Amino acid sequence: MIATQKELDELTYKINGAAIEVHKHLGPGLLESVYQKCLAEELRLRNISFQQELILPIQYKGISVLADLRLDFFIEKNIVVELKSVSEILPIHQAQLMTYMKLMKAPQGILLNFNVVNLYHEGQKTFVNNYFSNLDRD
Repeated sequence: MIATQKELDELTYKINGAAIEVHKHLGPGLLESVYQKCLAEELRLRNISFQQELILPIQYKGISVLADLRLDFFIEKNIVVELKSVSEILPIHQAQLMTYMKLMKAPQGILLNFNVVNLYHEGQKTFVNNYFSNLDRD
């Protein structure tokens, strides 16, 4: 389990590197599901542990409701990764990621949009929340 902000930042760097490798080989324009399968393989090659396609229950008035929320990746039980292959990231995509982070009590999330020319500059955005703030820096 990651204990510091620095460790989380290092893991984020590795995840982004894996995503860039996938994008470098495939380019933009494919379905999200293709990028998801290839990113899973790249994470395995880099020995990064993850869970994929997690179904998240929602608590509503004390009742667990299966609302078919599916989290693309939960990496090393700390980082939520949400994939997109869209012409532009909308506020609803960011809200979705932030909600998944809250439900998983994850300190960090990464939104990756593979439908761009340069993933590093245009296609990735990292988010943190209060769980991140509560981690030690080093």
